[in-house]
Amino acid sequence: MISFIAPAAAVIGLITAQILAIWIGKADAGTDRMKEIASYIREGAMAFLKREYQIMTIVIAALFLLIGFGLQNWTTAVLYVIGALFSVLAGFFGMNVATKGNVRTANAARTSGMPKALKIAFRSGAVMGLCVSGLGLFGVGMAMCFLDLATVTECITGFGLGASSMALFGRVGGGIYTKAADVGADLVGKVEAGIPEDDPRNPAVIADNVGDNVGDVAGMGSDLFESYVGSIISAITLAAVAVQTAPSDASFTETTAALFPLLLSAVGIIASIIGILFVRGSDSSNPAKALNMGTYVAGILVIVAAILLSRALFGSLNYAWAIITGLVVGIAIGKVTEVYTSADYGSVKKVAGQAETGSATVIISGLGVGMMSTMIPIVLIAIGIFIAYKFVGVYGIALSAVGMLSTTGMTVAVDAYGPVSDNAGGIAEMSELPDEVRAITDKLDAVGNTTAAIGKGFAIASAALTALALFVSYAEVAKISTASLLEPTVIIGLFIGAMLPFLFSAMTMNSVGRAAHQMIEEVRRQFHEDAGIMAGTSKPDYAKCVSISTSASLKEMVMPAAMAIVVPLAVGFLFGREALAGTLAGSLATGVLLAIMMSNSGGAWDNAKKYIEEGHFGGKGSEAHKAAVVGDTVGDPFKDTAGPSLNILIKLMTIVAVIFAPLFGSGLL
Repeated sequence: MISFIAPAAAVIGLITAQILAIWIGKADAGTDRMKEIASYIREGAMAFLKREYQIMTIVIAALFLLIGFGLQNWTTAVLYVIGALFSVLAGFFGMNVATKGNVRTANAARTSGMPKALKIAFRSGAVMGLCVSGLGLFGVGMAMCFLDLATVTECITGFGLGASSMALFGRVGGGIYTKAADVGADLVGKVEAGIPEDDPRNPAVIADNVGDNVGDVAGMGSDLFESYVGSIISAITLAAVAVQTAPSDASFTETTAALFPLLLSAVGIIASIIGILFVRGSDSSNPAKALNMGTYVAGILVIVAAILLSRALFGSLNYAWAIITGLVVGIAIGKVTEVYTSADYGSVKKVAGQAETGSATVIISGLGVGMMSTMIPIVLIAIGIFIAYKFVGVYGIALSAVGMLSTTGMTVAVDAYGPVSDNAGGIAEMSELPDEVRAITDKLDAVGNTTAAIGKGFAIASAALTALALFVSYAEVAKISTASLLEPTVIIGLFIGAMLPFLFSAMTMNSVGRAAHQMIEEVRRQFHEDAGIMAGTSKPDYAKCVSISTSASLKEMVMPAAMAIVVPLAVGFLFGREALAGTLAGSLATGVLLAIMMSNSGGAWDNAKKYIEEGHFGGKGSEAHKAAVVGDTVGDPFKDTAGPSLNILIKLMTIVAVIFAPLFGSGLL
């Protein structure tokens, strides 16, 4: 019966998400103009998801047949489909509520002030968080309930592959969509035309707000779903290794080792629900304090539970230390990310100050911040790996990733709150609400930029730990004891793997550039051909810009996403198992570093722009502001397309390697 605890907790999380969604739906959506604008955003977002899911269906069918016929393992194939479906549902449910919460947040800011606006925006994000953790734990937990342990250990990676493959398509496609629209809206609207952000005269403004939902809500939800599921699966697949390497006096079985991460994740969902209820804002306080309170409460509850469970199941606290290490490292990396990306600290203020001498110095400074920000997180990850391994071996590394993501419900809630607040500001501007309303939504949004950066930090750090644990699983399945750097094929694989994150980032960045080019040309065309748009007597063609972003992103997302599946297979078949081990190691090392650098550079540029818009260094419309906008547009694909997609890339490649390892030999070359 103990195996049913995890799916039961998952159901509680999903029911809570439904209750919050109903509460949000009952809130007042505001004026007719606000409802009209919100409907444009919602319709555009749903239309994009419909077309994206049609493409994903083809990918799901192809991989289902490949796994089923290629490996003759239909259980893995079925679990793959379930994982893909749950990943899609997590993104869809979250975005469905976010497109309702945005207008209600704006109206709460108009009628009730900061506390109510924060509550609606955060609870909109909480629906996403609880759907991500609830669906993820339910899927893995039910597999443990109805399949024997040997089958689960062998086949559960199929569920992870489904989550990872859909997450990569969702993150890349949504990221290209949102940043193409954002760059086009900012460069033509703000810099060339000199109109405010989210001005209704900007033809790309609706596409920009749609992008916040498809990229930063649906895409991010699938991303964190994949991270959450991957961490649990890595621990389950290493349960056998845990028993083999356990101290002789340890009184636990492989089943106990497999159930431990599920039980801890079950506690994490309940802790997240309690943490969500602790988030309370006030007119005079910084929203970040309220969000941090919920995070700390959830984290403390998980630490207490980890100690009790470790003692009860294993008669030792060693396993709790691995969990606590991961959780503490995750929170610490989040704090470091905040230091480098929040306008409350010196890094962002220095980037903003560089705007006074032009866009070039802004870009140089932002790149420097991003590169410098890699040091402490890597040191923290290394410390986490060392401590976890010292206590309970490679199983401990997997547990530390579970600990880091145990409060995913809360982490995603804090992350998804950001784009809801951003959308609320856009609706307030387009509805021509009073300035004090936009001041409230801007304050919420500025905090949201930092919380989004923290969420990316969690995802990237957990990716390093999860990928390392899955790497051990690959070695077990492929029967590799060592991958010697003296072997030329291993070095070949290492170089290929180290190059892939750069190639992947280049492809996604160029995709944003091409899509943004089309958007810029369209916005310029509308301004040039219809002078009434700027005069306010004509309505821009919003639908055309939405169509450009949709078509461009769906076309451009295929190659980068497919690469993560094709390259491991190609290396494995051509160069062999050891070479593929080198590829996975190379992509892990450069992928984590590049992801941290790009995400934090982008966050610093974004908040430097907002810091200037608050009135510093000349304020809105100044030359410094224009330079900062250029920096922000460079940072957009850094932090919302390429950077966050890299953590999915390295885990997807590893899961593909684990699943198809039986097919690889010594190579054809």
